[in-house]
Amino acid sequence: MTATLTENVTAVPLRVPVVRAYRFELVKLLSQWRIRLVILACWIAPALFVAAVSQQDSLPSDTLFGRWMHATGWAGPLVVLGFAGTWALPLLTSLVAGDVFASEDRLGTWRHLLVAVRSPRRIFVAKALASLTVILSLVAGLVCSSALGGVAAVGDQPLIGLDGHLLSSGDAAGKVFLAWACALAPTLALAAIGLLGSVTLGRSPMGLLLPALVALAMQLAQMLPLPVAVRLSLPGYAFISWNGLFTGPTQWAPLLIGIVVSLVWAMVATGLACLLFLRRDFTHLSDDGSPRRALVAGAVPLTGLLALTVAVVAGATGATGSGIEQTKVQDSVAVAFAHLYRLQTEELNRPAVTEAQLRASAACTKGDVADGAHGAGNDWRCVVSWHLPDVAATGTAIYQLDVTPDGRFVADGDGPKEVNGFFLVRTPVGDAPNPLWQFDGNVDLLGTTKG
Repeated sequence: MTATLTENVTAVPLRVPVVRAYRFELVKLLSQWRIRLVILACWIAPALFVAAVSQQDSLPSDTLFGRWMHATGWAGPLVVLGFAGTWALPLLTSLVAGDVFASEDRLGTWRHLLVAVRSPRRIFVAKALASLTVILSLVAGLVCSSALGGVAAVGDQPLIGLDGHLLSSGDAAGKVFLAWACALAPTLALAAIGLLGSVTLGRSPMGLLLPALVALAMQLAQMLPLPVAVRLSLPGYAFISWNGLFTGPTQWAPLLIGIVVSLVWAMVATGLACLLFLRRDFTHLSDDGSPRRALVAGAVPLTGLLALTVAVVAGATGATGSGIEQTKVQDSVAVAFAHLYRLQTEELNRPAVTEAQLRASAACTKGDVADGAHGAGNDWRCVVSWHLPDVAATGTAIYQLDVTPDGRFVADGDGPKEVNGFFLVRTPVGDAPNPLWQFDGNVDLLGTTKG
């Protein structure tokens, strides 16, 4: 009798704990040579890239903070972040999350996995957690490697922010790592979209490419003259809005909205992927996903989420239009000019002056529009005026501006040459171009104007 009861008890199948299933899935991912190679590249390549570029005579000045890579090691990680948000992170999430379920379809191992784990829900959780672990290790490699490479090659020097003010090395380091942490939110959103594509499309290569394609579509959308509410409602906006960390005062509103929107997208897409996975019929080997199911169960709900998010953001912020207005551009240019004028004064060993003494202001036009100009474009022209103590005459300088739809602008000095022309000045780290010659700035799309 006892032997019979023992046999019956041992015959009852036990579900594998999530922790064991997670470790199993993590080992499966790390056993792939391409995953190992990508992890190694993320922990080594950024350091080599930043160190090599920092030693070149020509810098990527068209990239945000690229013009300061000679001056401080903290500019390099921000250059890498700009590249990662555009290309690297979407491709990495495609490689990991976009293939974690589809690989089982290609190998035909679902039945074996279900027999071993005995719980589709635990399988989904284990695969999602394993993908998240690998993606976090990739992001950690990018930020740590680029930071170490920059500091080792150039040094732990202060960083010039997007409004021209000087950030101490400690403040710069904190904001660099915070910017990378903020970029995790859209990365998680893309990873969740990858899980959804991997579940709904099965062995189709479209599931693997879905996060990269979605990221590309969002980048193209950010280049269009979209209303502010639509721009902020795209889950990839946090890849851009970290710029606001490097202005004074910090532009928190666009950044926080971008993070919240990305996290909402991550939760909804993950929930849809889990629901579809649990409803899948594993008794038919040919049932590995279809474009119709992906459209109905994936694209339609996410499109509805986008429309709902636009309505909520528009109602909460009251933002209309492009957010790029004449008074905002004038304020941003004047503030950046005042900060950089003080830096130039110090580098040229001239008598110190404060922003209050300078009383810098800017008058900007866009094309033929002299009053009420707005919107992005490369036809902005600003005349900056300032005053010096004990000098009766008012100084003026002209800048040509290229303002992008996301609010970033590049100001190019157009005279007088002795103020904002190209010449070299001596800095603690060596000769560098005149800081007033060209500089980057950022317009707060949700900010209010001073006048």
